[in-house]
Amino acid sequence: MTPKGEGTGTLDERIGGALVGAAVGDALGGPVEGYTPEQITERHGGRVHGVVGPWNGDAWPTARPIAPYHKGDGHVTDDTLMTHALVRVYAQVRDHLDAYAVAEHLVPDLMTTPRWIPELEAEALPLQRVFLAEKWMVARLHYGHVDPREAGNGNIVNCGAAMYMAPVGLVNAGNPAGAYAEALDVAGAHQSSYGREAAGVFAAAVAAACSPGATPGSVVDACLSLAKDGTRAAVEAVCEVASRHTDFESALVPLRRAVAPFDTVGPDYRSPSLGARRPSRLHSIEELPVALGMLLVSGGDFRHAVLGSVNYGRDCDSIATMAGALAGALGAEVPHDWAKTVAESSRLDLDAPARTLAEVTREIFDRDVRRRRAHEAAYAALAGAPCSG
Repeated sequence: MTPKGEGTGTLDERIGGALVGAAVGDALGGPVEGYTPEQITERHGGRVHGVVGPWNGDAWPTARPIAPYHKGDGHVTDDTLMTHALVRVYAQVRDHLDAYAVAEHLVPDLMTTPRWIPELEAEALPLQRVFLAEKWMVARLHYGHVDPREAGNGNIVNCGAAMYMAPVGLVNAGNPAGAYAEALDVAGAHQSSYGREAAGVFAAAVAAACSPGATPGSVVDACLSLAKDGTRAAVEAVCEVASRHTDFESALVPLRRAVAPFDTVGPDYRSPSLGARRPSRLHSIEELPVALGMLLVSGGDFRHAVLGSVNYGRDCDSIATMAGALAGALGAEVPHDWAKTVAESSRLDLDAPARTLAEVTREIFDRDVRRRRAHEAAYAALAGAPCSG
C-alpha cells in the first residue's frame, strides 16, 4: 500500500485497511475522548502521537466519569465492537441489510453472546458495554416490538449509528449511492434525523474511497452529492476550511469553529446544551464533518488523519474511527506497530472481520449482477429494447 490514500489497492486491501484503520483510530482516540485539545496537551505534555495510557493512570478503575472502563493502552471501544457486530450480521445474512436485519440479527448478537470486552477486561455481553443510544435498539426492537424501520425515532441524535457503518460502505465499494441508501435503511432501526443521515453519508464516503483513483477530494464530493440539510451544510463548511490547511495543528481550532454552528452539543462536550441531540433539519453531528476535514488536511495520510482526529478531542474516538476507515479505504498504510498493539491489547483478531467481509462482499456483488441482469431482461421485454450486453 502507498503511504497516502491515493485510491489504490485491491478489494481485500481496501476492506482490510478500512476495518483495521477504524479499530486503530478508535483505540487511539478512546483515552482522550471528551477533552479539549488544550487539556490533551496538558495531560500528555504535548500532542498525542500514538497509543497512550488511561487519562487517570492507574486510578482508572474508580476515576469518574470514565470508570469502570479501561480506556487507553490500545483498547478499542464500542465503535469497534459495533462495527465487528455488523460484520457478523453480514456474515449471517450474506446479502444487503435493512432495518429488519438489525432486529433479527444485530440485537440478538448484542444480547446473547458474551465476547471479550477490552475496556472491561472481561468477557461480557456487548450490551453491557454499548452506550444508551445503542441499548435503545434492544429496548425498542426486542422488548417494544417496534417496527424496525421506525425504531430509531425518539432516540438521542448522535453518531451512534454512523460510527459503525463502514461495513455498509465496503459491501457497496465503488457505489456511494447504494451505500447511502442501504445505510439509511439499516440506521432507521437506531437513529433518526441527522444521526441517520450521517450514517448514510459516512457509508457513502467509505464506498467512494474504495473507487479506483479516489482522492480525499473525490470522497468529499461524493458526500456532498448525496448529503441533505444540515449534514450537507456542515460537511461543506468544514471541508472548505480544511482545504486551506495541510497540518492538523493549525486546523484544530478552525475546524471546530466551522462545525460549531451545526453542532447541538455546545462548547462543553461533557455538559451538553439543553437542545443537544434533538432532531433537526438544520444541524449535524460533529464527528463526520470533522473526520472528512481531517482526511482533507492529511491528504489521505493515515497517521496524519488519525492523529489530527485524536488531538481534536471531544468525541475523538468516533472521529478517528471514521477518519481511519476512510484513509484505510483509500489505500493508506495503517502503521503495523499501531495495529499490532491494538490487536494484542484488545485481544482481537483485527484481520478476521476483514477477511469475512471481503468474502461476503463478493457473494453480494455476484447476486447483484444476477438481479441486475434479470431486471434488464424484464425491461427489454417490456420496452422492446435490447439488453446491455
